[in-house]
Amino acid sequence: MKSHKFVPHTAYQEYPVEEMKERAKSFYEDLCRRRTVREFSDRSVPREIIENCLLAAGTAPNGANKQPWHFAVVESADIKKKIREAAEDEEHEFYHRRAPQDWLDDLAKFNTDENKPFLETAPYLIGIFAQSYQLDEEGNKEKNYYVKESVGIATGMLITALHNAGLATLTHTPSPMGFLNEIMERPSNEKAFLLLVVGYPADGVEVPDITKKPLSDISSFL
Repeated sequence: MKSHKFVPHTAYQEYPVEEMKERAKSFYEDLCRRRTVREFSDRSVPREIIENCLLAAGTAPNGANKQPWHFAVVESADIKKKIREAAEDEEHEFYHRRAPQDWLDDLAKFNTDENKPFLETAPYLIGIFAQSYQLDEEGNKEKNYYVKESVGIATGMLITALHNAGLATLTHTPSPMGFLNEIMERPSNEKAFLLLVVGYPADGVEVPDITKKPLSDISSFL
C-alpha cells in the first residue's frame, strides 16, 4: 500500500474554556439571525465575497478527500431567466399535480407557490452539484465516497459562510432538477443537489413567524 505524507497540524487553535463558552454562545446567537428569504434585492454583490465563501465551503470534511462537489455560479441575466422558466414549469407540476395534500398543507404557512421571481432578481444563483465519480487525466473513472453526506456538509458550510458575510440565502429544490445540468452545462457524472439563491434581502422583507425546536427535542446526552 502506498505511504502518504502526514504533516503537523499547526493550524489548530485552542481557547481557554471561558472563551470557548463565549464563542459557542455568540456563534449560536449569530446563526439565530439567519433566515431564509424569498424576496431579494437586485443590488450587486462583489464576486470576491462569493469566491471566499465557496473556498470556505470547499474546506468541508468529505469521503476520502475526494471533494465530490461543484458550485456553478450564475450571474448572467439570460441564464437566470432560463433557470426560472424551467424551475417554474417543474414547480407548477408539483403544486398542481404531484404534491400530496398534506405536503401542500405544511407549505401553506410559508405562502409559497410555483412563481419564483427571486430566481431572476437575486444577483447570484449557485447550482450545487454532487459528483458520483470523477475522471482522471486519462479519462478513467475514479469512485467518490459518501457523496450526499459530503455535499450536504459543504452546502451547510456555504450557507453559513454567506450568512457570516452579511448575505441572505434561499435553498431551492425544484424536483426533478435535471434541467440544471443542461442550462449550466454540467457533465453527466454530476447530479444537481440544490439551487442556492444568494443576495441582499429586499427592503421591508418579511419572514414567517416560526420557531426552532428546543435543545431537549433535537439532542440527547448518553
